[in-house]
Amino acid sequence: MATLTLQEAQEEVDRWIKTYGKRYFNELTNMAILTEEVGELARIIARTYGEQSFKESDRNHDLGDEMADVLWVLLCLANQTGVDLTSAFMQNMEKKTLRDKERHVHNTKL
Repeated sequence: MATLTLQEAQEEVDRWIKTYGKRYFNELTNMAILTEEVGELARIIARTYGEQSFKESDRNHDLGDEMADVLWVLLCLANQTGVDLTSAFMQNMEKKTLRDKERHVHNTKL
């Protein structure tokens, strides 16, 4: 199985857009598309792990493919807004660790 860094994924999406797409959709369009893709992911999760039953049209959806759709649009948004997701992710992990390193360990609800 091949590995791919976030930076490589951002570069791959950019190459694809430049090769097969005319251009990136604008940021507001991509935000709407991201919301739509998250909704599709939520529907599959609700039917797979929640209490809703599958509709016939939901039966052939692949959870991994739905997650990849979300990632694709997120990578597009990162590219077009100049966000380095690797750096942002590492900073976010550091923030979470500093803020929450003992929070969940001592949570009696878990």
